[in-house]
Amino acid sequence: MNKTSLSIALLLLVILSAFSLREPTVLIIGDSISIGYTPFVKEHFAGKASIVHNPGNAQHTGTGLEKIAEWLGEEDWDIVQFNWGLWDLAYRHPDAKAYGNRDKVNGKVTYTVDEYAANLDSLVTYIKSKTDAKLIFVTTTYVPSEEVGRFTSDVKKYNTAAKKIMKKHGVIVNDIYKKSIKIHKEYGVGSNDVHYRPEGYQMLSESISSFLEKELGMK
Repeated sequence: MNKTSLSIALLLLVILSAFSLREPTVLIIGDSISIGYTPFVKEHFAGKASIVHNPGNAQHTGTGLEKIAEWLGEEDWDIVQFNWGLWDLAYRHPDAKAYGNRDKVNGKVTYTVDEYAANLDSLVTYIKSKTDAKLIFVTTTYVPSEEVGRFTSDVKKYNTAAKKIMKKHGVIVNDIYKKSIKIHKEYGVGSNDVHYRPEGYQMLSESISSFLEKELGMK
């Protein structure tokens, strides 16, 4: 082997070695529930995968349509995990005193089930056009009955609509809804709040991390 061939061989070896050492990259897009469990997911994958959450709160599907291009950026993602729902099914009224103007008695829903489904359809279509990443949709979590701006029963309706859209596009679904009910009843902030105490987010993260590990081929 001459010097030129040897140099090329060594260069290819370096490139292949660098590629094999590359950590897989995962983008998590979601609301405050995902913001709560993402630090635990990052800790779980430390040294094994790069976990990135979209800047801030992804809110509802309308916000997603406005910012999805920015969130995806130019990164070569291996997985894009996303969720919208809690904000979409929230009722709000400008005069309501509850945080975020939530009011399921006098307010108007952010997006109806049909509007939510249409927005998800557009979002998935766009994401698939911009990345070859594996896509994972995470279902919306539990809403306790005393929540002032959301109906408990709406979650199942919105999740059912979302699953139909994901099936249409061949998107994998990580259905954490049933698990979230039990976790919330033990580790939720309260019967009038959709959020969780740290222990609750840690438990939710286990379902997220385990699913991601499987889809990344780590288990």
